[in-house]
Amino acid sequence: MNGDGTSWGGLPAVSQTLYPVRNRTHPLPPVDTHMLPYGLGRSYGDSCLNHMGTLLTTDQLDRWISFDPASGVLHCEAGVSLAQILELVVPKGWFLPVTPGTRHVTLGGAIANDVHGKNHHRAGTFGRYVREIELLRSDGSRTQCSRTRNARWLRATIGGLGLTGLITTVKLQLRPIVSRNMEVEEIKMTGLKQFFDLADASDPTHEYTVAWVDCLATGAQLGRGIFFRANHSETPSSLNSDRTRSFSVPMRAPNWLLNPISIQGFNALYRNKLRTDCHLATQDYRPFFYPLDRVENWNRLYGKRGFYQHQCVVPRDGHEGAIQELLERIGRSGQASFLAVLKLFGDHPPEGLLSFPRPGVTLALDFPNRGESTLKLFRELDDVVMQAGGALYPAKDARMSSDHFRQFTPALDTFLPYVDPAFSSSFHRRVLTPS
Repeated sequence: MNGDGTSWGGLPAVSQTLYPVRNRTHPLPPVDTHMLPYGLGRSYGDSCLNHMGTLLTTDQLDRWISFDPASGVLHCEAGVSLAQILELVVPKGWFLPVTPGTRHVTLGGAIANDVHGKNHHRAGTFGRYVREIELLRSDGSRTQCSRTRNARWLRATIGGLGLTGLITTVKLQLRPIVSRNMEVEEIKMTGLKQFFDLADASDPTHEYTVAWVDCLATGAQLGRGIFFRANHSETPSSLNSDRTRSFSVPMRAPNWLLNPISIQGFNALYRNKLRTDCHLATQDYRPFFYPLDRVENWNRLYGKRGFYQHQCVVPRDGHEGAIQELLERIGRSGQASFLAVLKLFGDHPPEGLLSFPRPGVTLALDFPNRGESTLKLFRELDDVVMQAGGALYPAKDARMSSDHFRQFTPALDTFLPYVDPAFSSSFHRRVLTPS
């Protein structure tokens, strides 16, 4: 089956062959082309694309194997989504130990990108809670990988961008909860210094912290926004599903919809939604963890040109100024992002050889694709990140250079021997070709 496609960011456009993997015993296609596992396609760049190659689609690889409600260990096929897991385990008093900003991600994709969440300072990354995987290689071999068995293969596959083979099954350790509710505090931030003060103060008291930043603010207001911190409610309550309504963007918006003026208006409305400097609320977990999931196909708002995301991490020690410089350059550029997220990563060592999270500060921003002017800005931001000793997130990237990728990835040479010779991606070929 042939298919043209793009990433969640809407670029680049590629032509690729689709090969459905129907269950965990389904064989891989003949090794006559490069292949790549594909889950729900929520990677923003080309790490989920395979131009002129084969995508191993895993939407049918979605069977439950076992769940122990006493220990919270879930065993299932790797095409099961985080949304499906939550529907199963929340009513039984369990929750994901780490979750990204969307629940529309497969288990295999969460492992391949070693996703992180709002609790990295406490919990680390998703890969830390993977107890075992089965890895299917192009030669037909199947390897059980755990902390005590083939541990090096597990470490290569966590954050390995789907290049070590196809993950067919996963054993995952969940965390207990007594309520589906969250105790959430929202605090107005006047600037960047307040973000760091709040993040440091919240580290020992709150499991989840994150901030939205108005990236159009400059001068004394640079870094203003809203700081969110939360814990799971400790007041027992119903764990049954609380259906929330969502709506869908029916078609791609005109390219002019998201411009500096409209984004400035959105930022003002969002910033001023708090009537007081601090707001406390008890709410269902879904609007806290997955606010954008309430808008299906929200990526269509960026129009036919699509959008880029720039997510970086820079070391904390002595490099807080790098975040300030990034925001100053964005403000001066006049290019706007209404999805600007700032948070601290904890002191957890990378779980996988290519894992993106590392101790420091991470900033993520979405930009409408304005062609060369956007790419020029990104090259400037890349240089700031590199000079600070930071890195870019491969799952969010569609244009970093080969030189930068190698500098951002110190364990690359250790990882490369684990790459399956028949597996590749558009991202893999792009960043491993000298620029």
